[in-house]
Formats: sequence, structure tokens, C-alpha cells
Amino acid sequence: MQEKRLWKELDVLQTEVVLPRNQSYLAAFQISSPLVEQIKQQQRDDPELMKIRSGVEEEKNKEFTIQNEVLWHGNRLCAPNITALKKELLKEVHNSTLTTHPGGMKMYHDLKTHH
Repeated sequence: MQEKRLWKELDVLQTEVVLPRNQSYLAAFQISSPLVEQIKQQQRDDPELMKIRSGVEEEKNKEFTIQNEVLWHGNRLCAPNITALKKELLKEVHNSTLTTHPGGMKMYHDLKTHH
């Protein structure tokens, strides 16, 4: 059952998997957005996020982490409170082939999971 679901997801992503006879491969791929780099840069200009970052660096704030120079709250990327950036995030989540869009609440939950 899991295998069928995986094949369907790969099909939606238009990903082709070819395995030579009698051989197996284990591979991973990661899909990323240019928005992550933009958020990373804008985090440095946000006084609130810089204050949190300082707390993390001084080991005073355990709720947040810094991974690859990006500030995270658990598994959620910390995005600065910038209207244009929020619009880009909404646009990307809304138009992504990696998410379904049965309504505003689904999109909200998708965003909340990662940002």
C-alpha cells in the first residue's frame, strides 16, 4: 500500500525511477525554493529575529535552532513579518504541485507546518 502511494506521488512530481536489473539504489532528493534563501537574507534585517538568533547563539533560547545559517522554530522556518514575502509564500504554497488545495484551511495548515 505504501509503495503505491509513493509511486503516485512520484508520478504527480513527474519523476521517473529506472532501476537496472538485479540492482537497487537508495537515493534522496530535496526540493527547495529560492524563497528559503530570500528568507535567510531577510532574517538578518529583522530586529525581532536577530534578537531570537542571539538568544540561540548564547544558548539561552532552546525553542529555536539555527541550521545552515537559517533560524527555525522546531521544523518551521522563521519568516520575517514582511508583506511582500508573505504574499510570495502564499503564492508558492497555492501554486505548488506538492500540495493540494481543497480550501483556505488546507493552505493555512501547509504554511503553518513549515513557516
